[in-house]
Amino acid sequence: MWKPVALMFIAMSFIPIGDTAGKLLVAQNGVAPIYVAWTRFVVGALLVIPFIPKGTWPLLKDWRVWLRALLLTGGITSILTALQTEPIANVFGAFFIGPILSFFLSSWLLREPITRMQTLLLFIGFTGVLLVVKPGFGMTTGLAFAVLAGCFYGAFLTASKWLAQTARPRSLLFTQLGVSAGVTLPFGLQALPPMTPEIAALTFASGLCSMLGNLILIVAYRMAPSTKLAPFVYFQLIAATSLGWLVFEDLPDTLTFAGLALLIGSGFASLIRKRA
Repeated sequence: MWKPVALMFIAMSFIPIGDTAGKLLVAQNGVAPIYVAWTRFVVGALLVIPFIPKGTWPLLKDWRVWLRALLLTGGITSILTALQTEPIANVFGAFFIGPILSFFLSSWLLREPITRMQTLLLFIGFTGVLLVVKPGFGMTTGLAFAVLAGCFYGAFLTASKWLAQTARPRSLLFTQLGVSAGVTLPFGLQALPPMTPEIAALTFASGLCSMLGNLILIVAYRMAPSTKLAPFVYFQLIAATSLGWLVFEDLPDTLTFAGLALLIGSGFASLIRKRA
C-alpha cells in the first residue's frame, strides 16, 4: 500500500507546482489565464500522445467525452483566473468544493450508495470550504472563480466515473487534454504574450507538472482502490499552502487555516472509516 500512497503524495505535489507556475504567469507576468489554460492542454496532449493505446481516436465520436473535456476546460480556466488575485492555498481550499459536489452528483446521477457518516464528513468538509471562501463577508471575485472551478471539477469527476469503464485511463487522459486544447485554441492564440525566456519556461513547467500529476495519479489508482487513495487528494492543500508561503510569502489567515484543517481532517477521517 505504501507505493500507491507515495505516488499520491508525488502527484498531489506536482499539480500545485503546475498551478504555482500558472500563478507566476498570470499574476506577475500579466499573461491571460486562457493562454495558460490552452498551453497547459497543448503541452500535456503532446507529451501523452506517444503513449495512447489503440482505440483512442474513436472515442471522439462519443459526446460524453466532449462534455467531460469541456467541464475540465471550464475548471482549469476558472482556477487560473482565481490565481490572478488570490493566494494558492485559498484557491485550493475553495476549489475543494469539487469532490463534495461530485459525491452528491454521483449519488444522484450514478446511483452510488451514500451513508449518513459519509454525508456528515462531507458536510464537515463543506464547512471548511465556507471558512476559506467566507461568503457574504470576505468573499472576493477571485474566490468566486475558485468555487466555480470546483463546481466544474466536481462535475468532471462525476463524468470521469461515468466513463471509467468505456476506455483505458491513458485514452481518457489524452481526450480530455486534446479536446480542451482544440476548444481553447482560438482564444489562446488571441492571447499570446511576448515570448520571453521566463514566460516560455513557466508555460512549459505549468503544462508538464500538471500532466505529470494527473498521469501519476492514474498510475496510483491502478495500483490500489480509489476508495483507499481518495483522501490523499487533500495533500494538495498542504502542498499549495507550503508553495504559497515559499514562493509568494502568502500565509492564510486564522479562518482559512481552520477551514483547511477541517477539509484535511474530514478527508483522513473518511480514510480511517473506510479501513475500519
